[in-house]
Amino acid sequence: MNDDSLNDDVSIEPDNTVEQGSDDIEYSEDDARDSVKALKARIKELEAESKANLDGWQRVKADYANAQKESEKMRSELVKYANQGFVEELLPALDAFDMAMANKENWEKVDKNWRSGVEYIYNQILKTIENFGVKVENPLGEKLDVMKHNPIGTVPTDDESKKGTIAEVLQKGYTMHGKEIRPASVKVFE
Repeated sequence: MNDDSLNDDVSIEPDNTVEQGSDDIEYSEDDARDSVKALKARIKELEAESKANLDGWQRVKADYANAQKESEKMRSELVKYANQGFVEELLPALDAFDMAMANKENWEKVDKNWRSGVEYIYNQILKTIENFGVKVENPLGEKLDVMKHNPIGTVPTDDESKKGTIAEVLQKGYTMHGKEIRPASVKVFE
């Protein structure tokens, strides 16, 4: 049988019988209903699968966005504190400047031009580290806060209002973007 003869032999009868050669296939309304039910069930399965895939994709997309935000935050923090090690290495030099200038009697004896030059260099270094978020903490007269200050000695006083306040700063403290690099070493009135 060739294709042309096949097409000639097929006809649809009003009684829902399809004749094809010698085989008769009959479709009833029950079969049609069952097929529609099966198709509707399959559509529901596919819709549920599609929704699950969409939900999963949206979750992965949100996780990726959160990971990007976290990565950017970590990168920003890294950049923010990248110079902390350098600043910590510079602190002993700043302490040396502070000690040299703290002895007012000897400091005033030094040639004025030389003293002005040293003070200018010191101030330039302070300005430079301030540009990187470093702040000098000189807590003289503040109440002692063991979270911010390193008490290493006491100074006796009869004035009750001074007790617990910082009498002398032996070594300035430093913070970088609000984070403590080194606490101030202090003596406290007792």
